[in-house]
Amino acid sequence: MGQENLDLPSPIVRVRSTAGEVAAEFFGTAVLILFGVGVVAQVVAGGIGDHDSIAWAWGLGVMLGIYVAGRISGAHLNPAVTVALALFQGFPWRKVAPYICAQTAGAFIAALVVRWNYSEVLAKFDPGHTIASQGVFSTLPGNGTAPVTDLGALRDQIIGTAILVLLVFAITDARNSAPLANLTPFVVGLLVVAIGMAWGTNAGYAINPARDFGPRLASFITGYGGAWRDQYGDLYFWVPILGPLIGGVLGGALYKYCVARFLPPEDQPPTNN
Repeated sequence: MGQENLDLPSPIVRVRSTAGEVAAEFFGTAVLILFGVGVVAQVVAGGIGDHDSIAWAWGLGVMLGIYVAGRISGAHLNPAVTVALALFQGFPWRKVAPYICAQTAGAFIAALVVRWNYSEVLAKFDPGHTIASQGVFSTLPGNGTAPVTDLGALRDQIIGTAILVLLVFAITDARNSAPLANLTPFVVGLLVVAIGMAWGTNAGYAINPARDFGPRLASFITGYGGAWRDQYGDLYFWVPILGPLIGGVLGGALYKYCVARFLPPEDQPPTNN
């Protein structure tokens, strides 16, 4: 047996490593949803806080979720990010489905916790569990009030997620002006706050299929019979799934082919010439 064989990890080690990464994605996404969906429940049903509360809590949730999962799995916390990383950053395709399943499961379980904890407040605010409080768990075109069509919301999700992925790639690229490793979660959290403040009107800035589908499913099985539809009665659940996936690919491609190709090698300092 050659030395190279002695250095290879055993299949058992690989399984444990992948299991740890999947667990990290589950818990990191769950933390994100506990703060994100939790703050929307507090604002909408409890009447405490406002839009800025929502934007900041979502951003802080992203930051804290990254701190939970970052060292183990890279803290994708978002299927659109995972797919973009596989396409443009060499992330193994064999891990894409497990990561996405873990992200969606984490979002689902966390949303169930929020649904349980706020059950009395939600029942008082909206006894019929109608679209009036559906937005606590999942997004709607125009946030349920503005005159935005499903196609308008799809456009919005493509653009918003393209911005997210392009900037996540820029922030985490060691060849670029990346923040110190321990500050990366903070900066990415600020990015989500900025997207929420600038791109939240048309579709509620889901920009993450797991963030929307997991809580939407949780609300459906706990009494929200119209969870899959929008305020117009049309099937809507596909918009915050397809839009972010398209936008993530677009954002990743823009960064790789329009920015990263012009960056110097990692060991070469940038010049001002």
